Amino acid sequence: MTVTTRVEGLKASDFASDQEVRWCPGCGDYAIVKAVQKTLADVGAERHNTVFVSGIGCASRLPYYMSTYGFHTIHGRAPAFVTGIKLANPDLDVWMVTGDGDGLSIGGNHLLHILRRNVDVQILLFNNEIYGLTKGQYSPASRVGTRSPSTPMGSVEAPVSACALALGAGGRFVARGIDTAVKDLSAVMKRAREHTGASFVEIYQNCIVYNDKVFADFTDRDVAIDRQIHVEHGKPLKFAKDGNRGLILKPGLLELEVVTIGENGVSEDDLLVHDETNHTMASLLVSMSPPALPMALGVLYCDPATSYEAAVYGQIKESGGDSDTKP
Repeated sequence: MTVTTRVEGLKASDFASDQEVRWCPGCGDYAIVKAVQKTLADVGAERHNTVFVSGIGCASRLPYYMSTYGFHTIHGRAPAFVTGIKLANPDLDVWMVTGDGDGLSIGGNHLLHILRRNVDVQILLFNNEIYGLTKGQYSPASRVGTRSPSTPMGSVEAPVSACALALGAGGRFVARGIDTAVKDLSAVMKRAREHTGASFVEIYQNCIVYNDKVFADFTDRDVAIDRQIHVEHGKPLKFAKDGNRGLILKPGLLELEVVTIGENGVSEDDLLVHDETNHTMASLLVSMSPPALPMALGVLYCDPATSYEAAVYGQIKESGGDSDTKP
């Protein structure tokens, strides 16, 4: 969790650098950087106390476009830099930016450890299910059958679920958003920043050149309302245009099922209520996919614990060392 004294007058545009934004026209990254800048302005972040760290890939250009401190580091190794930064100065507001290639392939091991250690940073993983910067090869998140320069006959590999990996690695905050849904995405980022410990946010991001409309089955306007469920702690898990569809557990099974309120005696009281502290519920929500089940968005899991750097500094203090000593 980062606590700051609100800086009056800073707007989203104040967090934009003077660098020319160089993503492909129509790329979802444009919307994400706007959401990040809006979030920082809304929470009263301080530019001199904010750091963005990235690895390699299209997403990793983001630090150039932020009027804050930043590092464009090594492929997959951003978590190592981020961990060092937080240990050296725990008061900094640190954000890590990665992609499904950078974060789940060469950086998968590093991502696992920053999550299990619970380093107090915000991790934004842009997922477009493809390697965009290196011209469209399949990534660890690509679906079976994905045709690319490296899989001309179609990928035969089962894809990695980023949020399932985060939960399995011991992540204490796991959330999802969509690139162009800036209002909802910014709300998720604010929650991530408030959280003490590692906050993991997967962002579905469209690559208009190499994997266009890969998420159209739940993001296109004509289907989105019936194929997305925006979860909120303490609220029934319902969705659809009239809010008349919802989720229940199949009788006798630990599986989710879509029901319609008013049919077969089903009422809103029968629906599951979202509990963001429930790890099993988060795992079930993460496993859903359209068209059979809606895509779960928002804060799926949040259960704070002592952060890594707090534990390290606490250990130094308990051993009789100077609490101001950097480990």
